[in-house]
Amino acid sequence: MAVVDANGVELQSGDNIVVIKDLKLKGSKNSVKQGTKAKIRLTKNENEVECKLDKLGTVILKTESIRKA
Repeated sequence: MAVVDANGVELQSGDNIVVIKDLKLKGSKNSVKQGTKAKIRLTKNENEVECKLDKLGTVILKTESIRKA
């Protein structure tokens, strides 16, 4: 199971990523802004990664909206 970012680069748990576009969060009026950096953990779904963001807590992001830093 290979998890890849928007550019096709393979991701591993513990990698640093950058959000490439503004994302609205379901169930919240907050959003994740473009350029936000985070460290990821892989999930069972190869199209999603889990990360902890300041002031937002743990968030699951789609891999097509991130790139490896």
